[in-house]
Amino acid sequence: MRDRWLADGTHLQFGVLANAWKETVRDAMADIAANLEGAKVQVRRAVTQRTDDPAERKRMFTALKADQWAGDPFLARQMRKHWKRGRNHTLNQIVVRADKHHAITDARGRLWLAVPGLERRKMVRIPLSTTAVPTGTLRLILRGGRVEVHYQIDASQMRSSQRPCGQRTIGVDKGYTEALTDSDGQPHGVRLGMLLASESDRLKERNRRRAKLRSIANNAALRGDHAKAHRIKTNNLGTVKRDRQAARHRAKMRTEIFTAVHRVVDEAATVIAEDLTKRFAGRKTLGKNMNRRLAAWTKGVTAEALRNVSERRGSALVPVNAAYTSQTCHRCGAFGRRSGDRFHCTPCGVVWQADVNAAINILHRAGDPDIALHTPHHTVKQILQDRTDRHRTRLPVQDSSPAIAERRANHPNRSTTSNQ
Repeated sequence: MRDRWLADGTHLQFGVLANAWKETVRDAMADIAANLEGAKVQVRRAVTQRTDDPAERKRMFTALKADQWAGDPFLARQMRKHWKRGRNHTLNQIVVRADKHHAITDARGRLWLAVPGLERRKMVRIPLSTTAVPTGTLRLILRGGRVEVHYQIDASQMRSSQRPCGQRTIGVDKGYTEALTDSDGQPHGVRLGMLLASESDRLKERNRRRAKLRSIANNAALRGDHAKAHRIKTNNLGTVKRDRQAARHRAKMRTEIFTAVHRVVDEAATVIAEDLTKRFAGRKTLGKNMNRRLAAWTKGVTAEALRNVSERRGSALVPVNAAYTSQTCHRCGAFGRRSGDRFHCTPCGVVWQADVNAAINILHRAGDPDIALHTPHHTVKQILQDRTDRHRTRLPVQDSSPAIAERRANHPNRSTTSNQ
């Protein structure tokens, strides 16, 4: 696309230097590729649900990988469904190459960043609120009347990366009131629930007030009082303050979650965690207030924190299949009843702390010979029920029945963990 624009003269209408629009095109194409790969994830799930034939699945997966899905009616229909909207990050930002910027310090000791402007040989100087000189390729983002300068750093040089990890193997369960609960019964990130609840209550009240003001502005516009409607929309329904508050909340959440993960890695050389890339659709339809409190995006932050902290500090992260880990007893394996933060096991006659029970089950799941990472949840339930029945009838755990042998052959456990 870049070469074609250069050949047909399209680039002449941009009115900016070639380095600027070329990097913007590169950014846009990267966004398109990322949106395409994200859609393929959803289509692969649809293919898995559509057919059980290994040959047919392989054919569809191969077509998806080679971007030849347009010729298959089912794949084309699914791609149109999941790739109908994209997100582009070139609206308010631009990339500056490493050889196109430099930093200078004025007489008062203030650091300025000089980047190319729209005119040749004329630089635009941006005052920085730090004494650290940005290096490498920069991404300049114009947000809320401010210029943000983003650049990459070597994660191995960060102070947190120099902290050694522990020596044990620990299972962790993601919670709501706390970020993580480990298999030793220790909660981490206990302020998570409070932060989510307070932000949810604040958003509910703020949205109520904004809806009332929006109604007043609309009624004023219907009466012909456009000046009043414009004043309300300009002074009371803006997005600058709202976006800053949302950014502060996200920063607090990330700090709480990353701190919790660091505390877990302080004790663990191997962290066993549930696979947070899977989507779990509940049977109940929750209200807006509860959805805000649950804040599904925190699951992605937790997955990112577990991956990044483990890589930087040298610990091993082992994802496992978490199906029914919060609904079975870690002592006897029987299905129980969870109520809030309590898990009731009738055969044992014990009430466990629900998150601790789930964390212990996740720890045990890592060495399970029958339940692999991608074993379907209905198969996991049948395996757990068979084990409970054997335990109740006092049969040996080793079962050589054809059903168990077939399950072990179809779903081998590919996860490896170090011994405790």
